[in-house]
Amino acid sequence: MEGRAVRDGKRHLAGADYERVDAAYLHRRQLRRGAAGWVLLAGLGVSYVISGDFAGWNFGLAHGGWGGLLLATLLMGTMYTCMVFGLAELAAAMPVAGAGYGFARRALGPLGGFATGTAILIEYAIAPAAIAVFIGGYVEALGLFGLTNAWPIYLACYAIFVGVHLYGVGEALRLMFVITAVAVVALVAFVAGMIFHFDTGKLFDIAPTDAFGASAFLPFGIAGALAALVYGIWFFLAVEGVPLAAEEARDPSEDMPKGIIGAMLVLLVFAAFILVVAPGGAGSSAIAESDNPLPHAVRAAFGGNTALSEFINYVGLAGLVASFFSLIYAYSRQLFALSRAGYLPRWLSLTGRRKTPFTALLVPATIGFVLAAVTRDGAMLVDIAVFGATVSYVLMMTSHIVLRVREPDLPRPYRTPGGVVTTGIALVLAIMAVVATFLVDMKAAAITALIFLAAIAFFWFYSRHRLVANAPEEEFAAVAEAESELA
Repeated sequence: MEGRAVRDGKRHLAGADYERVDAAYLHRRQLRRGAAGWVLLAGLGVSYVISGDFAGWNFGLAHGGWGGLLLATLLMGTMYTCMVFGLAELAAAMPVAGAGYGFARRALGPLGGFATGTAILIEYAIAPAAIAVFIGGYVEALGLFGLTNAWPIYLACYAIFVGVHLYGVGEALRLMFVITAVAVVALVAFVAGMIFHFDTGKLFDIAPTDAFGASAFLPFGIAGALAALVYGIWFFLAVEGVPLAAEEARDPSEDMPKGIIGAMLVLLVFAAFILVVAPGGAGSSAIAESDNPLPHAVRAAFGGNTALSEFINYVGLAGLVASFFSLIYAYSRQLFALSRAGYLPRWLSLTGRRKTPFTALLVPATIGFVLAAVTRDGAMLVDIAVFGATVSYVLMMTSHIVLRVREPDLPRPYRTPGGVVTTGIALVLAIMAVVATFLVDMKAAAITALIFLAAIAFFWFYSRHRLVANAPEEEFAAVAEAESELA
């Protein structure tokens, strides 16, 4: 068949050219197996996201008011819960470091797989830059080191935490778990201290505008509630990154579903408390545009600096650091997988003596630092990360549905409750979120779309002719092709 022709030692399949590499190639691109059980994976999932409780979500108040952000969080919480069930199934069935790229590769072909991987990479490479800006905001609020420009903080964050990841994945995951536990203590202290200042009226202290559908509940109308979707996402953004640890898990078929679902349950509880207690204690208008909303909320509620505000500010840095630290892990594994399979330059997937992908750690760190230092705009970077994320969600949920229909007999150690109905709900809500990104920040959405299109052009004109047939994600797809041909 023409679709399976062999040309110049390469196999042509599904519009792409594949070559088999020798054992030495894969030997230099190995991750450390068995480094994480389900508890560490759940901790990783919470760690990815927990910074979203400390900063970022509150910008939704400025776009939609409290009512708009509440509706947005309910919708996005539903989307993520449904999506997590679908990803738990896919990760247990196909435990590869490429995760979303690997799932979409099998369901949608090489172009669909690369598009999904690119969207995920945009999310995970940009989100740490946004968090670095928020860390800088917290440090400046504390008046530490006499800083008037936070770029040294951005540099220190990348240098220290990329260094830990270079040392070893097991050590990095355990340290992430500890930092996340400290951040949880800060959230519990915040809720306990603020709950006595809660006043329902403070939730609705943003005056209604003349927008269509505006009211005390929705001060910016229906469009404002839709725009707030971007920030409702921030309570959960990146929990879907847990499957990126599949090749380093002890028992992926068991650990992946437990880890990602456990993380999601914890995040739903955190989101509910923070969304109600922070604006209900301080006033929605007081924290709507703050880079450090939780300490700001305490000061507004208590009338100035207190021991609690200082505690939240200092210890709250742990939440931002936890997500920053864990997202470095996420972007490195996605970049590693795409590079190992030949979609991106292959030198980006080289691993060192300690089985860590050093080039995949260092290159995005350099880009992220430059973005943070040049833009110093956490909100815009959030919007770019969310755009990449929502595009990947559309493609991953489509992949789940396609595989359920096309490969009903695929071994699935875990099955999504509700099947394609569950992931169909996530798909519809993800499409809504993609639309919302254009309403919030057209510039950020346009920048992200241009990056995405440039990556697709690179694939179409260059990398699709240089793919690696025996990369794990590609082998999964090859097995599916062979089974289809036999049938």
